[in-house]
Amino acid sequence: MSVSQPKDRIDDLSKDELLKVLPDFMHRIVIHYALWFTEVRHQMGMPKALEMLSAVFEKNMGLQMKRLGKTLGFEVVDGLPAALTNLDKTALLNLIDEVAKNWLANDGLWFQAVEFSHGMNDAKRCNDSCWAHFSPFEAWSVKRLLGLGEAPGLQGLARALNFRVYARLNTQSVSFEEDNALVFKMNVCRVQAARKAKGLVDYPCKSAGLVEYTYFARGIDARIVTECIGCPPDAHPEDWFCAWRFKI
Repeated sequence: MSVSQPKDRIDDLSKDELLKVLPDFMHRIVIHYALWFTEVRHQMGMPKALEMLSAVFEKNMGLQMKRLGKTLGFEVVDGLPAALTNLDKTALLNLIDEVAKNWLANDGLWFQAVEFSHGMNDAKRCNDSCWAHFSPFEAWSVKRLLGLGEAPGLQGLARALNFRVYARLNTQSVSFEEDNALVFKMNVCRVQAARKAKGLVDYPCKSAGLVEYTYFARGIDARIVTECIGCPPDAHPEDWFCAWRFKI
């Protein structure tokens, strides 16, 4: 009976084995990219890290698409695969929504991985800390996308809230009060609505929300002060799960 010999080089792998190497390489790229940003932030601070991220992102996207297009034989238009640029608006919106769902699934998988191995408290602690890093980045990303400028005020925040990833997943609303404060309400939360449909109590997300919304608002305009109107485990009316007030 023949025994398969271990293969010492990638060139020696079978096609099926190579199909495992490819996503593994891509995964390494993603993690290495994130680790570079994390270390630059640690060494030089968030503002400098974001400044360099902007330059790296532009060059990296063009380089990656050009090389993949050449290798796989697809046309690249304005730095993107022609298959994307040829999509109509409806198809693009649908794709963006599916990407947003993948983002939420990714978040949930990380939470569950920690929860199932170390318990809910550690999962919530990691989640809250993650938002402390992601919210400023998302604020920077939205400001860059929209060209909001350094201090766009509450009007800028109202607009920016509609460009968060969560905005493609949940139903939300904004309004201005008489004192010009901005009120944001999460009318339908995908996660909480799913729990409600299963007869479960609300997930207590207030600790994460305090970090998430405070840091996002501050990232849009450093003058903005965030106040929690209500967020689980707080009691709330039927027409929203959490609500936040922003002032300058």
